[in-house]
Amino acid sequence: MADQRLIEVGGIRLAFQVSGPSDAPPVLLLHALGTDAADWEVVAPVLATGRRVYALDLRGHGRSDWPGEYSLELMRDDVLGFLDAVGVDRVDVVGHSMGGVVAYLLAEESPGRVDRLVLEDVPAPYPRRPTVSVRPAGRLGFDWEMVLAVRRQLDTPDPAWLERLGGITAETLVLAGGPRSHLSQEGVAELARRIPGGRVVTIPAGHLIHRTEPAAFTAEVGRFLGLPEAR
Repeated sequence: MADQRLIEVGGIRLAFQVSGPSDAPPVLLLHALGTDAADWEVVAPVLATGRRVYALDLRGHGRSDWPGEYSLELMRDDVLGFLDAVGVDRVDVVGHSMGGVVAYLLAEESPGRVDRLVLEDVPAPYPRRPTVSVRPAGRLGFDWEMVLAVRRQLDTPDPAWLERLGGITAETLVLAGGPRSHLSQEGVAELARRIPGGRVVTIPAGHLIHRTEPAAFTAEVGRFLGLPEAR
């Protein structure tokens, strides 16, 4: 059972779940746009058999604060502050979709903090055709203003994001969702090519690999992270 906690980082409260042995090597899970730490509830217990697992609600999501100021760089900085606050110096990071962008920005900005990097169905940061954003009806578990801000960045990413991929030193596994994913799989493969030593593995489950095929996801990620039972 994961512990639900809150911690203050840079003047905002961040919610997170933590599970696994306290003395085990840490792994950080970063969710996609519009979800939260609970999105990992099926796969986190498997990873927690051999890892100290932290699953974070990024700003504007879930139980974390919705401060009204949003960018992927701010989320990256929140993650750095979070690692400092919980006393984690180096960490393996698993990021899905938007969380994968935050993860590679973290690995670009602070390569010494990330040992291994898993990017789940995340494309290389090229400009894309903007989508029309329509707010869903009813109460949301995330700040709609955050969605608008993040989608603007994803539609027109900073060119430096692409340029700095070559400076990532973390061993990197890129998981591709295959033809069932709405993302360009060529873009996902390009991300792996841009990161030194990056490799791509396709699990044909669509964009939500860890939810659609959790056993395949944990087997592949477990092997990559060196979990004993996954070898």
